[in-house]
Amino acid sequence: MRASGTFKVAEFTPTPLPGPAIVTALPVGVSIMEKQYDGEIAGRSATLFTAAFDQSSGSGTYVAMESFEGTLHGQTGTFNFAHSATTLGEGREDEFFIIVRGSGTAGLAGITGTGGMAVDADGTHRIWFDYELGP
Repeated sequence: MRASGTFKVAEFTPTPLPGPAIVTALPVGVSIMEKQYDGEIAGRSATLFTAAFDQSSGSGTYVAMESFEGTLHGQTGTFNFAHSATTLGEGREDEFFIIVRGSGTAGLAGITGTGGMAVDADGTHRIWFDYELGP
């Protein structure tokens, strides 16, 4: 089953990295994010976001782990999902997106699947899950 919706970043808080850094051509950062979702996907998420990114060119790669609380097609619960992508200023490539097995609760218990994200030309952030609910 596919659920789709839009999301907005409600909070983006950079977090200091512990210990000595290894200097590379792209700086690595860690942030905590909160997102709000609307549509067939409704609710909120808390995200641990890590990226090696060049602000001036908009290129880099990120890895994120999200904890979602809300509804998919009216089924209420929580679950985790992980995603990663590379950006080259515009668009995304090398995308990875998966729902973490065993992480679903309540009406979303047993959830498995994949998904994706896209950003429209007007800045609208879209998300979708291709999922199944299991026993």
